[in-house]
Amino acid sequence: MADSTRELVFEMLTAGDDGRVCRDIPEASCNEEARNFTTHVMALSTSKIADGLVDPKLVLSWLLATLGAPTLLIGLLVPVREAGSLLPQLFTAGALRRLAQRKWAWAAGSMVQGLSALAIAMAALTLEGARAGMAIIAALGVLAVARSVCSVTYKDVLGKTVSKSRRGSATGAATTVGAAAVLLFGALLASGLGARMDLVSAGLIGAGVFWIAGAAIFMQLKEAPGATEGGANPFRAAMDNLGLLGEDAQLRRFIAVRALLISTALAPPFMVALAARSSGSDGAGGFGGLGLLIIASAGAGLLSSYVWGRLADKSSRKVLILTSGAATLALCAALGLNAAGLLGAVWALPLVLFALMIAYQGVRLGRSTHLVDMATQDTRAAYTALSNTIIGSLLLLGGVFSLVAEYAGEATVLGLLAIMSGLALPVALGLREVQPQE
Repeated sequence: MADSTRELVFEMLTAGDDGRVCRDIPEASCNEEARNFTTHVMALSTSKIADGLVDPKLVLSWLLATLGAPTLLIGLLVPVREAGSLLPQLFTAGALRRLAQRKWAWAAGSMVQGLSALAIAMAALTLEGARAGMAIIAALGVLAVARSVCSVTYKDVLGKTVSKSRRGSATGAATTVGAAAVLLFGALLASGLGARMDLVSAGLIGAGVFWIAGAAIFMQLKEAPGATEGGANPFRAAMDNLGLLGEDAQLRRFIAVRALLISTALAPPFMVALAARSSGSDGAGGFGGLGLLIIASAGAGLLSSYVWGRLADKSSRKVLILTSGAATLALCAALGLNAAGLLGAVWALPLVLFALMIAYQGVRLGRSTHLVDMATQDTRAAYTALSNTIIGSLLLLGGVFSLVAEYAGEATVLGLLAIMSGLALPVALGLREVQPQE
């Protein structure tokens, strides 16, 4: 992309900001901010598109069911993906700090994710039954670990290369681009054009290509060397990171808010199961149903991500407050529709999923921006790793909700998740504003 085009894109996406003032980034990065901003948007966009094409909750679940994999393996998809992305971070953060330029780690992680997606596509095309399920789970596990490397390094690189007032705009714009592409994919699925397996397999191959392209783009960042202290011993770094919980009350409160808001990630499968029970059919298993749910999820990201990102640049605290309330309302609406016997209607589940995903996008952007802005350059990687590891452990324990659903029903689980979202609101009110307030 030409420098003039980069400048134009930068000015368009950051319109209304305080000129070209640099905040909280090295002086050497100020002159390269327009280039770095657009590089972030392009590389992260490829990652967001790939994420949507390899969605474990929807795409991979449908794929394993179609291939005849056991239900046990289908149930492992989300735990492997989420916990595998987050749990390793506490132990890798110290080692990754040995890199003065961490863009290389993100690029390597993106490359491995791409190769893993291609491996999933190969398994889908050549294997069936339990063998297909085990191969796809294994490739997803590798993908998740590679993703953990990207996650623990990305916020640190973003904090070094893009100014505080523009970070949410970069991630929000990329999420919007990704959502638009996945929305088109969902529309294609819902249309029924082409063979089902061919379309899903093509999406998996496309995801691999996007991740590999993202790695090549991200390597073009102009990243100034950063601090490398604390990277000698990953296990010692893990113990030091745990000590941060006792030192920083705001970090504890932030993690508590994020923990309560995992309800937005855990709820969709139970919403789908409850709707299927209400309608007396497999609401998500049909080809058209898969497309409609993807459209609802991607449409929410498309319409809300950039707005949430801009709002997060102004006050990530308020974004977390708003999304807590929005998630609670969406989950209560699902329960209300179920009580009225309407959740099984063709329009009901996509509608409430759309509302919940708007809140989910706000949670993701709000928590990401808040964490980057509340930390310093020296603590950002440690805060990210510690927060993600705690949340990963809680997501792994989220399997308990499956037992609750089995014995008390999906509606009970949704009620508990609604309570969690509601409790997040008063906790978020106690967060400190970490962005400059006018």
